[in-house]
Amino acid sequence: MPITRRLALSASAVLAAGAMIPRRLWAVTTLTAGDLRIDSVSDGTLELPAAFVTDALPDAERADIIARFAIPADRIVTPMNITLLRRGDRVALFDVGSGPGFMPTAGKLAGALAAVGITPADVTDVIFTHAHPDHLWGLLDEFDEPVFARARLQMGAAEHEYWTDPQTPATIGEARQAFAVGAARRLAAVGDRMALFEPDAEVLPGVTAVATPGHTPGHTSFAIGTPDTGIMVTGDAIGNATFAFARPDLPGGGDQDQPRAAESRKALLARLADENWRMIGYHLPGGGIGRCVRQGDAFAFVPEAG
Repeated sequence: MPITRRLALSASAVLAAGAMIPRRLWAVTTLTAGDLRIDSVSDGTLELPAAFVTDALPDAERADIIARFAIPADRIVTPMNITLLRRGDRVALFDVGSGPGFMPTAGKLAGALAAVGITPADVTDVIFTHAHPDHLWGLLDEFDEPVFARARLQMGAAEHEYWTDPQTPATIGEARQAFAVGAARRLAAVGDRMALFEPDAEVLPGVTAVATPGHTPGHTSFAIGTPDTGIMVTGDAIGNATFAFARPDLPGGGDQDQPRAAESRKALLARLADENWRMIGYHLPGGGIGRCVRQGDAFAFVPEAG
């Protein structure tokens, strides 16, 4: 599966190039195998207080982990890599980014799609790993209208049930209450357009749902094709390129059920390494594409870019 990395201009930026308007360059990582094309397109970046990650670490190890993995003291900037699949007449997105208003550094998916010649009307399928804001909220535009009006929408049944449960805003905790309210509003807006699937379902031809719960109750990864010619979309099951690989037992700051997330992470890392899958992680560097390799009892992320 050849892999290339290039810079592209969005269509609107090309039109504006002669008018002395700053142009947005997009880094696009592309993999091809036969009639399958995978692009990693960016929704921008998340900028989070470092405490979002470090406060979840065990007290006794926190200082050592921060030093070992060079975790910044003030804020963490993380990429947001959205997987675009094209095969035959299918144009599929895995997650849709954060949309307008979540934070100024995010919500850039429309420009990234334009850079590879895709409009929202071209998208035939949208498949969600989970319903956190940076993955779901781009479903609606600033007028609360569906962005991907022609696409078939799919989400895991357990994930959908959790975020549409009227009790979730009261039980999720104050820090994530806005996540619950925002998810419920967007899921209500699309209603029965959202088709639900179970673990191991084939959500598209050759694309299988892989249950990786814990980050959220119904978090799902996706195996596209086979290890030799395909790729595993891991969403937020693996949240960073450092201690999530070296110490998958450690809690991630965004994990809602930390013990369950750790078990899912360890199992997924072992599968990625032992079956030699190429992977694409939502918050991993270099477009998120690389491989997981074993290092003794631990793992490491090896990015790939042409």
